[in-house]
Amino acid sequence: MKDDKPNDKPEMRDEYDFSQGVRGKYAERYAEGSNLVVLSPDVAEVFPDSEAVNDALRALAAIARRTARKPGS
Repeated sequence: MKDDKPNDKPEMRDEYDFSQGVRGKYAERYAEGSNLVVLSPDVAEVFPDSEAVNDALRALAAIARRTARKPGS
């Protein structure tokens, strides 16, 4: 059963300084969501940054759309 007595310990350590913090700074970005993909090390070596990965995937998607079989063919 949970103890209903107030906790005598402070909730935050003294070394945590949020005096310059901005409430909700990333809230909008977080609300949009994200699609995090972890690349295998050998694949990651080929791409210098996320833009390069996105460019390659867009090119591959365009090829896939052009070569996709239509139903009934």
